Amino acid sequence: MSKTSIEPERHALNGPTMGTRWSALFFAAPGFDPAPLRTALQAAVDEVDAQMSTWKPDSDLMRLNAALVGTQATVPDRLREVLRLGLEIGRASGGAFDIGMGDAVTAWGFGPEAATPDGIRAAMTADRLPAQAALEIGETHVRKTAPVALDLNGIAKGYGVDRLAETLRDHGIANALVGVDGEMRALGLRPDGQAWSVAVEAPDPARRTPHSVLALQDAAVATSGDYRHWVEVQGRRLSHTMDPARGAPLIASPASVTVVARTCAEADAWATALMVLGPEKGAALAKTRELDALFLLRNANGSTREVGVGRLFDQEPAAKSPAAGQ
Repeated sequence: MSKTSIEPERHALNGPTMGTRWSALFFAAPGFDPAPLRTALQAAVDEVDAQMSTWKPDSDLMRLNAALVGTQATVPDRLREVLRLGLEIGRASGGAFDIGMGDAVTAWGFGPEAATPDGIRAAMTADRLPAQAALEIGETHVRKTAPVALDLNGIAKGYGVDRLAETLRDHGIANALVGVDGEMRALGLRPDGQAWSVAVEAPDPARRTPHSVLALQDAAVATSGDYRHWVEVQGRRLSHTMDPARGAPLIASPASVTVVARTCAEADAWATALMVLGPEKGAALAKTRELDALFLLRNANGSTREVGVGRLFDQEPAAKSPAAGQ
């Protein structure tokens, strides 16, 4: 038998989801049929989108948003799991991550509807409670104890990546790299025994270029930034990340925050929370929570500087290497 006949074959699968695309890269024995796995991966992210989208009026999340205060709404297990994690990180971040910002997201034009001045004024003057104070999650149901518009855009993509990873494992694939847009999760190692390489994107709105490269094994990474989705108000570009204290986009924030965590849902939510908190408070909380986080900050001349926290970004810089040409 020739050597090449037993070498694992590379498979790169992808498909549409949440307005972008999912991807899965893995190696399998010769003769492996990827078609059933591709179908299962697509079904996994379709389920997340159907349950958690704010762009689909009939999603389970939108049905929950439409439920009356005080009534018990039965929701699927996966949605309830993400809501519970969102509230947990909301509490841990002191409210910097808040899944109850749906009214502000919509008002500023980051949802399916265009921005409206009346909506913006209402969002900025609302007497709002944080989601963790307005939501009760039971064994099978969720109950709103106060008016709240839920939005999971800061965690749903990451959870979708986790579902891709779970689906691969269910199909016997223990080593892979999966992602939704820029949120990634590495399972195991490459066939050569090396960690998976994942780029940290430079915060450049004009082009996609890597700032540095991470080597990941059994870990997930997510980045929140101000350079991909924004609105322009009076000549000023405002990030899509909402400030829960103002009901409006962040005025001053890092160019981006990258977080490496156990799951991509956690990395996704914490990247948003640290964006809201900024480099000083965010870095302090990241240290307290023992998070691996990289803050990229803009200098006056347009260049960027780093603030790294945690083993990957501070104590062991070898885990992160500059991208080619950097």
